[in-house]
Amino acid sequence: MFTGIIAERGTVAALQQQDGSAVLTLDVPTLAEDLGLGGSIAVNGVCLTATSREGGRIDVDVMGETLVRTTIGSLEPGDRVNLERCVPAGGRLDGHVVQGHVDGVGALLERENQGNWDRLRFSIPTPLARYVAEKGSIAIDGVSLTVTAVSPATEPEQWFEVGLIPITLAETGLGDKKPGEGVNLEVDVLAKYAERLLSFLDGARR
Repeated sequence: MFTGIIAERGTVAALQQQDGSAVLTLDVPTLAEDLGLGGSIAVNGVCLTATSREGGRIDVDVMGETLVRTTIGSLEPGDRVNLERCVPAGGRLDGHVVQGHVDGVGALLERENQGNWDRLRFSIPTPLARYVAEKGSIAIDGVSLTVTAVSPATEPEQWFEVGLIPITLAETGLGDKKPGEGVNLEVDVLAKYAERLLSFLDGARR
């Protein structure tokens, strides 16, 4: 489990595509120091498993499902990525419950500087929009954020907005994101479980 609080940014060294999967090689400043083989690390919000480590460089395997459902497959050498290690037992939950299981890909639609913070609007796939509520939580490229506005349910193209304070702009990749660029989205897992449970209750009543 993760919290959506980015610990540091890493750099893509290579992405080797192979038979519907890939091996992603990352240069990691400090988080790799005690990362054992099989350990988990979130890369732009995607939970991946370390398969090798040499100093500050690690390899992670990326399966086909991940390449289809996230932006990992579009990474190129030199790209910067958001990194977070899994939260230890007893650790502080400073963000919200983030699984590292990306639900879909959105895109930055617009950004506007508000003086000491930025307002960002993102598109969201219509099937995911029902899980996003104003003042609720969402993970964007692994960053835990509070939703400040959502599109009406009847709007054909669904969107939501977040506000980014200076430290988030400086310490995560969202500060450099340009309109049109894709982002990994993970909605609140509690909303998904609630919907799933209700579907069984509705079925039992019929």
